[in-house]
Amino acid sequence: MRAAQPLLAKGFISRSMAELKRRTSIVTKLEPIKGATTPRPLYNFDDEASVRDSIRMSDSLIGGSSQVAFDFVPSSADNPAPHARFHGSISVALPADRPKVQRSGYAGFRTPDQPATMFGNSLWDIDPYMYLAMRIKSDGRAYFINVQTEGVEPTDLHQHRLFAKRPGQWETVLVKWNEFVRTNHGFVVEPQTELLRQKVRTVGIGLTDRVEGPFELCIERIWATNNVKEEREGLPSKGSGGQLRNRKGEKVQW
Repeated sequence: MRAAQPLLAKGFISRSMAELKRRTSIVTKLEPIKGATTPRPLYNFDDEASVRDSIRMSDSLIGGSSQVAFDFVPSSADNPAPHARFHGSISVALPADRPKVQRSGYAGFRTPDQPATMFGNSLWDIDPYMYLAMRIKSDGRAYFINVQTEGVEPTDLHQHRLFAKRPGQWETVLVKWNEFVRTNHGFVVEPQTELLRQKVRTVGIGLTDRVEGPFELCIERIWATNNVKEEREGLPSKGSGGQLRNRKGEKVQW
């Protein structure tokens, strides 16, 4: 335990200095006035540790039978860059020993909570940016992007459909931060409140289409950007529908 303390302190100081450097850069570049001109990396799945530290979720927590894996894939001739592979199988079978469970069939993952710095808990301030960007390769299933913030209700998620335009191919998907919908346990929350952009905790992807069978989605990195030219084809068309519903059972339109 004692030997680990210097390493812990070194990591803490290193993270704190990096955060100080980032904040100083924001001020010197007048980003609060002019807006951010360079993308901000949020999470890269470029090594085994980044994938291993990510949080996996599935209906197995309530006795369900869906299976989920989250693996690191190194770069090779077939893979342009190292990335994570989110895969498994969805089952909607209800647990026989839990009669209160009426719904099953989901899987997901999210980024880990970021370690603290001398400025407090590490949270992403994406306020200077218009878009969340992801580099992904999808199988075309109806995935959702989940964003968790440091809000009043810890179980709230802000969600948006992950609109993949080229299933089976690598693409960059862009989603406007102000188009995320606030939800709680899969239902839309009323009244809606805008995503707390200064205090983003985690970003993840979930699959809740309840279609039985295998799934696979690869993800290389996540970042915030103002550059709509970063493969704009990833943006959903206006009026595209999702599968989120409010508590009345009515579909929510994006």
